Amino acid sequence: MTIPADERSRTRNDLAWAIAVGGIAIVLFAALLVFTWYFAATLLLIFTGMLLGVGLNALTNALGRHVGLPHPLRLAIVCVVLAVMLAGVAYLGGATIAEQASALSNTIKSQLVTVKAFLESHGIDTSFFDIGNASSANATPSGSETAPSASPPPTGLPGAGALASSGGAIVSQTLKLLLGTISAVGNIFIVLFLGLAFAAQPSVYHDGLLFIAPARHRSRATVIIDRISETLERWLIAQIIVMLAVGVVTWIGLAVIGIPGSFILGIQAGLLAFIPTVGAIIAGVIVVLASIASGWVAALSALILFLGVHAMESYVLTPILQRQALDIPPATLFAFQILLGVVFGIWGLALALPLVAIAKVLLDHFKSYETPAAAA
Repeated sequence: MTIPADERSRTRNDLAWAIAVGGIAIVLFAALLVFTWYFAATLLLIFTGMLLGVGLNALTNALGRHVGLPHPLRLAIVCVVLAVMLAGVAYLGGATIAEQASALSNTIKSQLVTVKAFLESHGIDTSFFDIGNASSANATPSGSETAPSASPPPTGLPGAGALASSGGAIVSQTLKLLLGTISAVGNIFIVLFLGLAFAAQPSVYHDGLLFIAPARHRSRATVIIDRISETLERWLIAQIIVMLAVGVVTWIGLAVIGIPGSFILGIQAGLLAFIPTVGAIIAGVIVVLASIASGWVAALSALILFLGVHAMESYVLTPILQRQALDIPPATLFAFQILLGVVFGIWGLALALPLVAIAKVLLDHFKSYETPAAAA
């Protein structure tokens, strides 16, 4: 059977077009991966601002169910209440937080040194420990015991070279500290600005995302964006409740046991509750290390308290509050946490759950969308 020449030409053109479109898609996808890799920190910072905006919008909508006020006024009330709460905590417990944070830092360092010495006494290599330079600074090498007495102390004024070297070191360290502070404050400002901007006009950014989508897929994009927004809102509200409960219960429990620094330990336990699984492990290790200084009975009591709080979080609060928000197997979430933590650092570890939640919403949508089409 002979194929007409015009049909063969049309087939070749369609094949060439398909190859060209496929090649362009592969190049664009590779460029997107490279862009994401090099600007991951900035993208995750923007995503954090979006999460803050979603949370503020969720609180504003919750207030709107009880108060019939315009959206901007409700958002202003939410922001003022949150600012007053943070200012009250800082004013009433600022000195306590600073004092307990300093004492807790010294306690953790001393306990790490104790654990390192205990492991070394049992023949375990502890070279991977990063205890810091505090212990090494106090220790004098055996070969240099007579070094200070061998050279007389310097007399007279230091030379110009020594002054220049010391001045350069001071300026360098000052610049590093200043730039680090500016970077941290700048990141906080960016997150706050993006959160307030997203929460102030959510419909503008919602419509903007829909405008980017092709017209024939706009209805599907609307469903996906609405589902993602609803899922993140429910998860954030539930997560805030879980963090408050974990922080308060840990604080009160450690105070009853008699552990020094119970207030700051409760704060760090509540903040680390934002990171599932990994955050609880880190919080438990810190609590136990801080409790060892009070004796083994106190440390054991703190460990039992931590296990009870973790059980309350994992088997009571999270299933009740988040059963309608997320349904992700723990092993899957932990694997993605480790992967994103290794690739993107602390940002990937902290934002693993919302990122996985977005991916799950997309997969569920396309799975439910393609199933009826396949059945038909």
